[in-house]
Amino acid sequence: MPVLDVERLLRYKVPDAHDLYDARDTILYALGTGAGLSPSCDELAMVFERGLKALPTMAFVLGTPGFWLMDPAAGLDWPQVLHGEQSLVLHRPLDCDGQITGSTRIGEIADKGPGKPAMFRAYRTLKDMAGRTVAELSELWVLRGAGGFGGERALPGPAPVAMPDAPPPFVLDLPTSPQQAMIYRLSGDRNPLHVDPATARSAGFGQPILHGLSTLGLAARALIHLHCGGDPERLSSISARFTAPVIPGETVRTQSWRDGDAILFRAIAVERDTVVIDGGTASVDRFAGQHAGEVA
Repeated sequence: MPVLDVERLLRYKVPDAHDLYDARDTILYALGTGAGLSPSCDELAMVFERGLKALPTMAFVLGTPGFWLMDPAAGLDWPQVLHGEQSLVLHRPLDCDGQITGSTRIGEIADKGPGKPAMFRAYRTLKDMAGRTVAELSELWVLRGAGGFGGERALPGPAPVAMPDAPPPFVLDLPTSPQQAMIYRLSGDRNPLHVDPATARSAGFGQPILHGLSTLGLAARALIHLHCGGDPERLSSISARFTAPVIPGETVRTQSWRDGDAILFRAIAVERDTVVIDGGTASVDRFAGQHAGEVA
């Protein structure tokens, strides 16, 4: 990737988005995270319109114009872009149908040096039609080989979360399907890296890889089973670092530790014994802007 044109990126206005979504979209998103594949987990409420509940991580695909980093106006060599981190804070459980508007802004930018990555954060706010905040998201993007423009070496923020030394008391294995990336992309992220072998090879991968957000949605499902009694409406926040890609068809093992309503977690591709998500945090029954017991 050429050295990042910082001014061009900062001038770029990520298009606002308005989503009118229904039960079909909610079910399609859940299927794109692998819902319904495990015979040991009851996930009917995630995939059946009768009694349907939205996965909280569906916020990842709402209020966004899709993989906007492919827009030439942003000035990015998008096949060399990797998703580094993602966070989500919900103000209340997501409805399984409704209307959402999303606005995204580009935030801090860091320069790891010539020939090394550049990084930047983007922030998105989701609101309902009454103007109330539904969720707040942030994401970190790694631009391989785009460093050398002379910026700050590190992004502001807390140090990476360290996992406990103790063995994880909560563990759940969930399968992915060979077609999972093909399904997940129908919820809005059409990056061909996840479906086209030639694009995957040009980005340095031997084959198409699963979207990081599909993997994080799978990990959220695991946390919902391990800590929320299977109820998606109880998971109130989640954040994590992406450390390696999942190959569609692999099994993902989510390991977690819990202290009150706070959770630490990581995820491992079982067949390769590779950590794919690390430094994960989540919360249960703790919605932003609401007091305990007032979740509606």
